[in-house]
Amino acid sequence: MDTHPIHKFNRQFCHKMYMNKLHVDSVTKSYGSKHILQDIYLGCETGKIVGLLGRNGAGKSTLLQIIFGTIKGKTQFIRFNDIILKNQFDRRNRIAYLPQRPFLPKNMNVKTLIGLFCGKEEADELLKVSLIRPFLDHTVGKLSGGEQRMVETLLIIYSDSAFILLDEPFHSLSPKIAGELKILIRERSKQKGFIISDHSYRDVLDLSDDVCLLSDTHLKRIKDFKELEMYNYLPKTF
Repeated sequence: MDTHPIHKFNRQFCHKMYMNKLHVDSVTKSYGSKHILQDIYLGCETGKIVGLLGRNGAGKSTLLQIIFGTIKGKTQFIRFNDIILKNQFDRRNRIAYLPQRPFLPKNMNVKTLIGLFCGKEEADELLKVSLIRPFLDHTVGKLSGGEQRMVETLLIIYSDSAFILLDEPFHSLSPKIAGELKILIRERSKQKGFIISDHSYRDVLDLSDDVCLLSDTHLKRIKDFKELEMYNYLPKTF
């Protein structure tokens, strides 16, 4: 039996008239004389979870923000199906992004935020999720760091966008909560495409259909654990 952490999941796609595709190409980014990203290519589609790994400062968050449109690359070509995404408005209802830093207003309660972030169908589904139900009447400011991160992540993955970018979704979460969240991400990936970056690489590997490593400004497709060792992302085992 194959127990390798990088594996494929056989998914039953929901019945849709078409499959959405996200195409990211020719992304470069520098800060002064320091090159962060060079000639980056990344693709995702409905039903796929793409894992994005890399050391601190490698440029993972920068890449996700360029895809989302809050940062401009020196060069970039980002396409949703046949539509070239040039600005933030073009990405509306197409790409949603979970940033590393907290972003929810402290004085709003969780149930109200669900109505703001999600369409009616998605909101109805999220209201039934056991993870979030105990916190529906809580304001964000009353939540612990882990509870807030969980709520933020659920709001994004249940948004009505076709592609979901998650930056550190498992930060501050207990293994139990992280496990339940992974189940929900897999379920939602039947209808959406996901790109996930997290320092908890085992969670990323467990979830992902495809894994990419951002190293030395370039993105490399990873086939197995040995390649992560070869590129010095993981210590070598003997």
